[in-house]
Amino acid sequence: MRAVLRVVIVGGLVSLVACGVRPRTVVQERAALHPSSTRGHASANASGYTVVRGDTLYGIAFRKGLDYRDLARWNGIAAPYTIYPGQRLRVSAGAVANSNTASATTSSRPVARAAPSVARSVPSQQPAASVTRAATAPPASASNPPSTTPAPTSTTATPAAAPAPTTTSPTPSPATTPVIATSASRSVQGIAWRWPTQGQLIARFVAADATKQGIDVAGTAGQAIVAVADGDVVYSGSGLIGYGELIIIRHSDSFLSAYGHNRARLVTEGQSVKAGQQIAEMGRTGAAREMLHFEIRKNGKPVDPLGFLPPR
Repeated sequence: MRAVLRVVIVGGLVSLVACGVRPRTVVQERAALHPSSTRGHASANASGYTVVRGDTLYGIAFRKGLDYRDLARWNGIAAPYTIYPGQRLRVSAGAVANSNTASATTSSRPVARAAPSVARSVPSQQPAASVTRAATAPPASASNPPSTTPAPTSTTATPAAAPAPTTTSPTPSPATTPVIATSASRSVQGIAWRWPTQGQLIARFVAADATKQGIDVAGTAGQAIVAVADGDVVYSGSGLIGYGELIIIRHSDSFLSAYGHNRARLVTEGQSVKAGQQIAEMGRTGAAREMLHFEIRKNGKPVDPLGFLPPR
């Protein structure tokens, strides 16, 4: 009898333990979604692009690897290339955007604010005419903004930070930043090109690699970055992923130059610059070290800068 009782007790304990044990749940944490920081021009085969505040036609064309003139023509946009938040753009000749203008619902809801840019040391004198206009809200009286007539913009000027004092060079005049002779110039396809900065060449152009569409020059923080040729600033901002603080200069209808990873941008969109004029300070925004990423685009397509810059 005692043996039977023992069996019953042991069986009950086993049952209780079995009931109390539950399979352990395996929890997998999903990686946070974030935009890729890989540098390289995006594919132009998408059906369209929706303009956000702070965009410019030149910036969109640069991001997509397009000629800005083609982008303007496909969308019926005339100089000075005014675009609006919410506006849908065609990004190839055969692509059909849902709407070439901002919809009524888009213009009635708040527009996303562009990411704030770093403080700039900029000349107080503004250019007489803007080469391009960043996307701002369309006029309230029009449900669909015109694609060819620029609308008045209301931008609030933020106080510009004063440039860091230097002891080795005189203070530049308020109207312009200094011209720095980095090297002799080289005339290629009607433009006199010069190096944008001093330093060690650490990466070369590789046509087949979307992350190497230019050259990288290593240097020190705050080192002068200069315009490689005369031109007009058509983009100055940080909206293109992988380039950090970026400046784009138009030298002719065919040629643009781009300067990335700056610590500070010293010129504004629409400003005319001269070859050798300082436009930025070297930094590491969007990069692992102090460096300049430099590109030349011909008709929207990257070309090897070493084929244009003077040998050194």
